[in-house]
Amino acid sequence: MGLVSHPKFVAPARVSVRNLQRTIRVNVVALQKFAAKALCACLKLNGGEAAGLTKLHEISVVLVSDRRMSQLHRQFLGQCGPTDVLTFEHGEVFVSVPTAERNARRFGNSLVREMRLYIIHGLLHLHGLDDRTGRSAREMEKMQAKILARLR
Repeated sequence: MGLVSHPKFVAPARVSVRNLQRTIRVNVVALQKFAAKALCACLKLNGGEAAGLTKLHEISVVLVSDRRMSQLHRQFLGQCGPTDVLTFEHGEVFVSVPTAERNARRFGNSLVREMRLYIIHGLLHLHGLDDRTGRSAREMEKMQAKILARLR
């Protein structure tokens, strides 16, 4: 799937970023600006199951602690421990900032780059893409990389 214009380019009314964790300093204003640009880039993708992003009026990116992410992970997916990002179909994207920080070190990225990647990942899920199979995960990774490179 490549980057092409979506025939019904309708942006949600708003994308917001809220920081609910207090242990790691993040620039919420910069992430908010990035999220708006990433949303536009995702909306330009061809496909997506019923183009999910075009149906949302608001998208919330919520930055949380590992503790909160662990609770969400257990409650909604029945899995223990934190994960990097969880996306809910009504427009919520939860990002664990401590997990992002650990993964950034592990993969040699900055925290900002890692969090941007998670925002794009969540938006792609909202657009109808999934990463449940190896093939779909690779496709999603390619799209994430393209969008991230494009928005530098």
